[in-house]
Amino acid sequence: MPQCAGGLDRRLAAAFAHAARLAPHAPALLVGMDTPQLDPAVLAAPLSAARRPGVDAWFGPAEDGGFWALGLARPDARLAARLLHGVPMSTPGTGRDVRDRLRAAGLTVGELPPLLDVDGPDDAARVAALAPGTRFAARLRECGTAPGPAVR
Repeated sequence: MPQCAGGLDRRLAAAFAHAARLAPHAPALLVGMDTPQLDPAVLAAPLSAARRPGVDAWFGPAEDGGFWALGLARPDARLAARLLHGVPMSTPGTGRDVRDRLRAAGLTVGELPPLLDVDGPDDAARVAALAPGTRFAARLRECGTAPGPAVR
């Protein structure tokens, strides 16, 4: 879907609003594209049907203080706006601010494991080392910036 205008806080809230229009009774999970090492198995248990009852939201913290995933069991445009509008993004306190808003909204939050997101070359090298079999790591090796055997 095309992104709306505005900062990342507004674009994330708009994505939840769009999800609510498309499937009003389905949960929605937004995952940052800067976690190429994410394996579906990481999400399988915490998002399973058996563990979803009673959970209103999911939060995946990033090692740098941000977050790599945010989910809502019942996405709603007004709730998403309350949770995200005005949160300074890409700061060491972004994750804390979003958690505080989740708590203030009275939501029960399911925790996802912390992950490293890629914000720069050092992060990229670390992620490639954590997941050497991924396309991301292969591409980084092609560029000569990731550990491991060169791709020919």
